[in-house]
Amino acid sequence: MKKPIKTMEDFSAFVGLSRPTVSKYFNDPNSVRKTTREIIEAAVKQSGFRPNIFAVNLNRRRTNILGIIVPNSTDPFYMALTRRIEGIAEQAGYLAFVLSSDGKPELEERAIETFKSMNVAGAIIGPLGVQSHQEKLTKLGESIPLVYVDSPLDATSPFVGTNNRQSFKLIVDYLTRSGEEPCYFGMPIVNSNALERRAAYNEAMTNLNLEPRFVPIEDRPTWDFEKYAFDKTTRILKEGAFPRKTILCANDRIAFGVVSAAYQSGVKVGRGEDCQLRVAGHDDQPLSRYMCPPLTTVAQNYNEIGRLAIELLFNKLGENQDSKTELPAGSRILLNAEIKLRMSA
Repeated sequence: MKKPIKTMEDFSAFVGLSRPTVSKYFNDPNSVRKTTREIIEAAVKQSGFRPNIFAVNLNRRRTNILGIIVPNSTDPFYMALTRRIEGIAEQAGYLAFVLSSDGKPELEERAIETFKSMNVAGAIIGPLGVQSHQEKLTKLGESIPLVYVDSPLDATSPFVGTNNRQSFKLIVDYLTRSGEEPCYFGMPIVNSNALERRAAYNEAMTNLNLEPRFVPIEDRPTWDFEKYAFDKTTRILKEGAFPRKTILCANDRIAFGVVSAAYQSGVKVGRGEDCQLRVAGHDDQPLSRYMCPPLTTVAQNYNEIGRLAIELLFNKLGENQDSKTELPAGSRILLNAEIKLRMSA
């Protein structure tokens, strides 16, 4: 080779085939004759040429790129979810491209614009909710299929997530039967999930004819749940006590902060007679079973949420003709959670 092969035109000249034939191969290797495919594959191996996948996709009417937007890429829930989605997408011949809004509306808007420029075939989105650019997401949904996870955009958007009413009924029933009824330590109001879980706790307590009690939360949206809960718990224990000795947290990350602050304040957490607080969470984060004491919580099925979300998206893309999963006509799937009994409550 006398000059480096950088473009499709360079490769076409190198292999001795027309540009349309080469493009056809890279769009779908099975679309060209076997002998042509073998010639191109040998040339690819010899030259090391790889086409710009984004340039190839921009020339398609529908690309093989899927977009994923999550509010926090370092959150173990979203890490597990995107890993599952990426694996299934790859098996189906799609490239999943993940962007994080990092809890910031302006980054969520930038991610939306990026996916529009990439001409993605569809997207799976964990929206910021109360801070989301709902109008922009709605407009994006008019041009490509969208599926929401963890927190729905609105009452009609296609959604896969956990049945919070069922999960909070489960954990409230257990905590009430095994000791004092719980007060509720909510998460900062960063998405609709925060409001829905608070309402689910309130409903579960009311159905048991018990008085709901809430730890007051500041009107300060932040995704740094551990620090938020640690600072607030430290203040509460220094100034007095929680409303009750059993604390149900909106998610495990809130519980991590509560348990850490309790330990540093000399307050023992657990279900033994010598313990001063019981603490329970929600989600079953990967570290929940390894903290001290191990956290009692309810488990979201990350793998199933990811699988059903991309199946629902494939269904909207017309890719699921052979799927044996029955998807609801309304495109809203709520999965039941499973209680995990450990030593913290």
